[in-house]
Amino acid sequence: MTDADAARTSAPSHTLEAGATNYAGATAPGAVDLTRLYRPRAVAVVGASANPAKLGHQILRNIIDSGYTGQLYAVNPKETEILGRPCYPTIEAAPPVDLALIVVPAQAAVAVAEECGRHGVAHLVVITAGFKETGPEGARREAQLVEICRRYGMGLVGPNCLGVIDTHTPLNATFASARPLPGSIAFISQSGALGSAILDWSQQQAIGFSKFISLGNKAGLTEVDLILDAAADPETRVVAAYLEDVKDGARFLQAVGEASRRCPVLILKSGTSEAGGRAASSHTGALAGNDRAYEAAFAQTGVLRVQTLTELFALATAFANQPLPKGNRVAIVTNAGGPGIIATDAVERAGLAIARFTPETIKGLREKLPAECAVFDPVDVVGDAPPERYRIALDLVLQDPGVDAVVVLLTPQVPTRPPEVARHIVESRKLAPDKPVLVSMIGGQLVQEATEYLAAHQVPSFTFPEEAVTALAGMYRYARRRQRDGRVQATDVDRLRPDEVRSVFRAVRSEHRRVLLGPEAARVVAAYGVQVAPSELARTPDEAASIAERLGFPVALKIASPEIVHKSDVGGVRLKIGSADEVREAFVAIQQNVAALMPDHHFYGIEVSRMMPSGQELIVGMVRDHQFGPLLAFGMGGIYVNLLKDVSFRLAGALSRADVEEMIQETKVYQLLRGYRGSRPADVPALQEALARVARLCLDFPEIAELDINPLFAYEAGKGVVAVDVKITLG
Repeated sequence: MTDADAARTSAPSHTLEAGATNYAGATAPGAVDLTRLYRPRAVAVVGASANPAKLGHQILRNIIDSGYTGQLYAVNPKETEILGRPCYPTIEAAPPVDLALIVVPAQAAVAVAEECGRHGVAHLVVITAGFKETGPEGARREAQLVEICRRYGMGLVGPNCLGVIDTHTPLNATFASARPLPGSIAFISQSGALGSAILDWSQQQAIGFSKFISLGNKAGLTEVDLILDAAADPETRVVAAYLEDVKDGARFLQAVGEASRRCPVLILKSGTSEAGGRAASSHTGALAGNDRAYEAAFAQTGVLRVQTLTELFALATAFANQPLPKGNRVAIVTNAGGPGIIATDAVERAGLAIARFTPETIKGLREKLPAECAVFDPVDVVGDAPPERYRIALDLVLQDPGVDAVVVLLTPQVPTRPPEVARHIVESRKLAPDKPVLVSMIGGQLVQEATEYLAAHQVPSFTFPEEAVTALAGMYRYARRRQRDGRVQATDVDRLRPDEVRSVFRAVRSEHRRVLLGPEAARVVAAYGVQVAPSELARTPDEAASIAERLGFPVALKIASPEIVHKSDVGGVRLKIGSADEVREAFVAIQQNVAALMPDHHFYGIEVSRMMPSGQELIVGMVRDHQFGPLLAFGMGGIYVNLLKDVSFRLAGALSRADVEEMIQETKVYQLLRGYRGSRPADVPALQEALARVARLCLDFPEIAELDINPLFAYEAGKGVVAVDVKITLG
């Protein structure tokens, strides 16, 4: 019995369970069951219209034209029938439905949602605009809508959206003018207008979709819900999304990593720039920028971030139709030298490698191709190549064990006959079905028939060579990420003293301060197992001398002030002090310097710190992102940190041991840590442990807004790391 048949014989059950089974038994932790959103047994269009110019008419027409076989009802008190479908005065007067599309004015939408809840509707798609995007009154209406859906357990898409499509149901519940082709790409768009344009464009490009969904205001279901669902759908091979923001950063980090292990998730994130900028009290805050957290979130969850719509659909098409490469070795077959060189350069820029053929492959190419052909990668079958010459080259390179993927290039010349070349490409693929083959047919009308043939046979074709290589590089990056170990949390560390941290923070708050003094900050990180340079606060010259004698010479003196960021600029630092008398003299000098330049400065005292042996200067920091939480930074430290900007970032909320290793290895300073020109390697395991402990500290104490350890000295292997200067700002 089909879903449609079941709808005719019995009323649907309306129990909605988080984590329920989705499609063919697939489940995803934290997922919402969206089966009755995409595959409803009965649908109602509330606000359906007999007027073809109205959205309510267009949506009803699209559902009918899509071939939907379930029950379909129109709701409009002024009509009895629209487009041959029965029309009811209210949703409650209609038979039971799984999905209701609301197209009434915003002022009436809240009342309609209440009626849908009472009627047992499982999901609402609110097409209507006029909610939070319009101002305070609209935001109030949207809040009411959300509260109603929560009370009745209804899923909510929108409001202010284009609608939803599942081509395999089939169901087109949108007001888009274009009818999508069936396929295996799930497309999620935060912009309805962009989604409508993509649907129209996709027909010309022969790109098919499994699902399409317009997020609208994301008042109910979010990008996370839809990504989780699409990744569990057996009809979907790749998820492509256009997003302007992420609504729930913590849930994104938790759930999307699981989804991306099921199938590739591609995201085009717009809005990377931010007008103005925020003041930062730490080096890390200044370096983080506006988009670093999104970069880190995507990298750590396995999402492939793209920069353009062209790249988004180039990659989506490749993932939808080709196997993943097992390695990065690429063979290029071309009939023109220029495109071959362009593709070779693109391969190297993308971190791929030009394949080295076996002697047997080279021998076969030499024997079967004319003498003027180039038989090393790239293989140039030259401009007079007939289609059969392409077939010879492709058959040989595809079977070479040193080739992981093939890029075929063609420029239309008189002997070439592109449609026949396309047929040979499709046939040659059968010799190595586990290797991706991507094509660039450079031209227009002369190659159109060939590209259409390739599309019909699931071979991606691109206008220019760089596009094909970019798509292949994305496939290789995803294949590598899937091979990573499970997410063993780097923040699972022991020997922590959180009560000591709480005690420090209480004392700071009692003085109405947000910025910790140096010894306070050092005590905080030490409580989480990070070795620090011994440091104490002195309020008189004699006290400073006594502390110095206890810590051991040489010592450093620094003005203790939450108001002064760069202490050396005001004469507030003295280094390498070797005796008690020198400590007293330096104390007085620092106090006088600061008083002269900052007469209103509140004197807390002067920090006395033991001078530590020099090591490789590093920075470890954190700035709290409002969406994703603690954003960790690591890189080259010292006075030039803002100039060199040799820094990598990761989010503490999704940190794995692999992430910690990668963030160290991504920096230029890693070459120095490995040992450079005879120097001994640094204690990288101790550095990894320090990063993990800072991550745990920042997760345990969300009141920490910014943290800097600069410099963190890294010593040679086995001798650890030590925090020399620590800054912490509370939120």
